[in-house]
Amino acid sequence: MTETTLLTDHQAIRDWAGARSGVPAIRDAAELIGITEPVLMIEFGQQAYEDNDDSGSDRPDELGRPRLVEWDEWFQLFDEKQLALVVASEVEGQRDEFHELVRK
Repeated sequence: MTETTLLTDHQAIRDWAGARSGVPAIRDAAELIGITEPVLMIEFGQQAYEDNDDSGSDRPDELGRPRLVEWDEWFQLFDEKQLALVVASEVEGQRDEFHELVRK
């Protein structure tokens, strides 16, 4: 099993995500997919920059797609929900993207 580290400091979380080209995102509540409150996410690589054109007929309005946000908005929800970020411990030469948001 991979060793983990618990991050709560905003700058440490930004640094961890930045080292992996991660960007903050929020999936807004969407009845269609069964979530009732916003969900925090960190998007990595190409997934973070996919076309967000929602105008096609195959895209329901209430899909609940993640939207990229500024860190300030992300951390506001992070603090309100009293969360911490669990990440894989640093291993020299590796940039593991494993992460999980948990309640403190």
